[in-house]
Amino acid sequence: MLKIKDLHVNVNGTKILKGVNLRVKSGDVHIILGLNGSGKTTLAYTIIGLKDYKVVKGDILLNNKKINNLSITERARRGITLGWQQPAMFKGITVSDYLRLNTKDEDEIREMVSLVGLNYDKYKNKQLEYLSGGERKRIELVSVLLFKPKLAILDEPDSGIDFVSLKKIIRVIKKFRDLKKTTFILITHSEKVADIGDTASLMCGGIIFKTGKPKDIKRFFRDQCKECVVRNPIIRNKYKDRYKK
Repeated sequence: MLKIKDLHVNVNGTKILKGVNLRVKSGDVHIILGLNGSGKTTLAYTIIGLKDYKVVKGDILLNNKKINNLSITERARRGITLGWQQPAMFKGITVSDYLRLNTKDEDEIREMVSLVGLNYDKYKNKQLEYLSGGERKRIELVSVLLFKPKLAILDEPDSGIDFVSLKKIIRVIKKFRDLKKTTFILITHSEKVADIGDTASLMCGGIIFKTGKPKDIKRFFRDQCKECVVRNPIIRNKYKDRYKK
């Protein structure tokens, strides 16, 4: 569904992505695992088309069609959406008003809110700014899925939430994965989140370093990335063919 070829990206004049190659199959949950600062969020923002993320080389293809030059709005029309690491804080907006931006079907909203473990009648008149971090994460996931995206990118879905909220989020992602309704890219540094993936990629130093089965990528991440391959000269030399200047 998604192909990224030799992608180089600058942010405010600094090169962040240095030759990313990635393939994401339709209907999969694809995990992007890596330490903070490895380029994961930059990759997500580049895929959705934020204007400050300048592609200087390479291609992004959705269903074999190049989307490099499309605006964020045009990419959304083609079915790409993002769940932010820190959900947007819209002051004065109720849960109901926020979710009705993507559908007017109250029954659909109610069902989806129930899937993430919340009671819609209890929450619909609450303002977003007064929800807890876990509640806002779950409501944002509902918003993302009500959009019925072809590709949903979730940036650190476990960030700042409790274990119960994370279990609810993982349950919904699994449900949509099983129904093959949405392809997911999950950006994370959590091995727990990586467990639900069909495929996983390890990101390091602005490149995709390895791709394979989640259990294998997790093992490498656990054993090697505590001493980051970018910062550890012994490990870096061992894998120097993976990096480009």
